[in-house]
Amino acid sequence: MQRRILLAEDSEQTHRQLRPILEGDENIKVDTVADAPAALKALGEQSYSVFLADLSMDGCAGLQLDGLQLAGLQLDGLQLAGLQLDGLKLMEEIQKQNIPTTVIVMAGHGSIDQAVQAMRLGAYDFLSKPVDKQHLRLVVERVLRERRLQDEVAYLREQLQQRFSFHNIISKNPRMHAVFELISNVAQTGSTVLIEGETGTGKEQVAQAIHQSSQVRSGPMVAVNCAAIPETLLESELFGHEKGSFTGAIGQRRGRFELANGGTIFLDEVGDIPPPMQAKLLRVLQERRFERVGGALGIEVDVRVVAATNRNLLKLVEENRFREDLYYRLNVVKIELPPLRDRKEDIPLLAACFAEKNARPGDSPKQLAPKAMNALLQYHWPGNIRELENAIERGCVTSMNGSILPENLPQEIFNGKPAKAPFPIDLNQPLPVLLRQVDSEIEHEYIRKALEQSGGVVSLCAKICGLSRRTLSSKLSEYQIDKSLFRGY
Repeated sequence: MQRRILLAEDSEQTHRQLRPILEGDENIKVDTVADAPAALKALGEQSYSVFLADLSMDGCAGLQLDGLQLAGLQLDGLQLAGLQLDGLKLMEEIQKQNIPTTVIVMAGHGSIDQAVQAMRLGAYDFLSKPVDKQHLRLVVERVLRERRLQDEVAYLREQLQQRFSFHNIISKNPRMHAVFELISNVAQTGSTVLIEGETGTGKEQVAQAIHQSSQVRSGPMVAVNCAAIPETLLESELFGHEKGSFTGAIGQRRGRFELANGGTIFLDEVGDIPPPMQAKLLRVLQERRFERVGGALGIEVDVRVVAATNRNLLKLVEENRFREDLYYRLNVVKIELPPLRDRKEDIPLLAACFAEKNARPGDSPKQLAPKAMNALLQYHWPGNIRELENAIERGCVTSMNGSILPENLPQEIFNGKPAKAPFPIDLNQPLPVLLRQVDSEIEHEYIRKALEQSGGVVSLCAKICGLSRRTLSSKLSEYQIDKSLFRGY
């Protein structure tokens, strides 16, 4: 993991002298700036482990920055209108913006009082100029050792955003990454999308991702829970009604399809639409045209339809409970979301995300104790991601310190039986192919268990598995298992 240091110093000679000292480690990168505004801007745009600032540089020691007033400069939501940025003001802004960096100040003999005030404002240490190079190296090394945990958390959060996040959907599971790619492809078209998945797998989040990824639709996304609306009101909700069209229709009302014009309509639990409405919905999907209840004027809409269900629509078709023609009209692009029990490598990521979401303002997110995390990984999650979010929220509320313990989690997590890997018999696959698949699933689960027992230590895990370290490393890469998730079990 690369760590960064920001050096704020207006002397080019000092830059040349201090940079080699600070870059003593190949994993450390040093950036330099010459004045306070540039320093504050850099701190707002990039994460730095250490900020080394010269209080006496031009524009930092009470000067007016060559007459430049920082009017209209926007830094992390803070409007610095007319602010004269001296060394102490810079420290105040770092503290006010809660910038996660460790500050070391450098000061000449005439600026010692300012350095002391900077220490009161949160500076870690100050160095007298000219700087003793050996002392500087020791101070920076001490700071980096103390910041190691903070930097690792910041790095993981950055990786979470860059590698595993897609429009607020978090996953490192290969099947979910295939879903991300499919979303990106379908978003730029007008194709109808059918999302299938168990309750709590995030179907509405996927629908929102499709809508947000689209660059050709400027209208809103309008969601309809088809299972929550009574059959007698569903037509009016979808298509609207005219004044006096039925008892209680005291005025004209636009329906959800009309409101979603130019955007996306999300039909959640589409499998619960009653048969009479299925025929009317089919016509709208075919013609993109409808009439309000009690009206005769045809209304045309340009809307993408995204439907979702936790039921097997094809089975409903076979049982004559869902129209076959409507099924094929909806099933243009199908997205199948795997249940959480089939993407357990996402549990630590999601748990960390939910812990951060439920952190109190100003407090650090609570961490899950190893035994609590192990319980989450063993549970079968019938309620999927929604159930996990509720469990983490309960843990954050009931824990008395910064760690979520097993007793802070819902009791059903410990009462439920651990999920067993299912091996369904698929006669559409040749037996050798199915056997290889079962072997892979057993091998994957065996390695995970061995990692849990060994606490993520590869050499010990290899000994448990009866494999060489090189072979085990190859299999960890093949199955995309992150050994760091098992440390501390």
